[in-house]
Amino acid sequence: MNKQTAKEQFVHQVFESIAPQYDRMNTILSFRRHKAWRRFAMQKMRVQRGEEAIDVCCGTADWAISIAEASGNGRVVGLDFSEQMLAYGKQKVTAADLSEQVTLVQGNAMQLPYPDDSFDYATIGFALRNVPDIKQVLKEMRRVVKPGGKVVSLELSKPTWPPFRAVYYFYFQKILPFLGKLFANRYEQYRWLPESLVQFPDYNELAQIFRECGLTRVETYPLTAGIAALHIGVKEYSHNEQKREKAGEHI
Repeated sequence: MNKQTAKEQFVHQVFESIAPQYDRMNTILSFRRHKAWRRFAMQKMRVQRGEEAIDVCCGTADWAISIAEASGNGRVVGLDFSEQMLAYGKQKVTAADLSEQVTLVQGNAMQLPYPDDSFDYATIGFALRNVPDIKQVLKEMRRVVKPGGKVVSLELSKPTWPPFRAVYYFYFQKILPFLGKLFANRYEQYRWLPESLVQFPDYNELAQIFRECGLTRVETYPLTAGIAALHIGVKEYSHNEQKREKAGEHI
């Protein structure tokens, strides 16, 4: 078993097991800021009526629901590899009366089961650090968005101010696992989550990875002293499409 496969299987087991307490622990993990961060991301995305999106590693579907509400009638797909997470997401979609607009599917972020140029947005929230290959996932997200479409990542990051970073890492590495044990009866899983951030790029490094994956006009927004970061990259039109756009043709 190679390293990527081993990580994928381990992460799958983690999220299957923590699904019942995932939303509650997200609140604890983010100091109750994750909903505000998502609202900020939605403001920067500026979703228009009828636009379509795929939310990769959608978890319990909070972001997919927000996009659907902003779009009004656009198709939104939520994709995740965890059946348990999707089961909780489906309950939320039904409660929001969005079952006809939002489709939740089980799938692999490394190989998205959609054709090129299918969506206006591809988003991933608090999951990019968990995938086996960051570049492969970003390339897949870029592939399935239309020319001019956006790839958006909202993810935990590394605080920039050294004194705060020290306090944050102490909380994240020493206290959080015990909170996981207390509130979710899962110690090892929440001990691993802080470890997943250690090797993850900081927000400047992640912006460069966006560019290396063919995304342009990359916007980076550190949030709450760098606890999280929003990245938005654009899939540019091809050379021929640019010529047609300048000529005033519809693409």
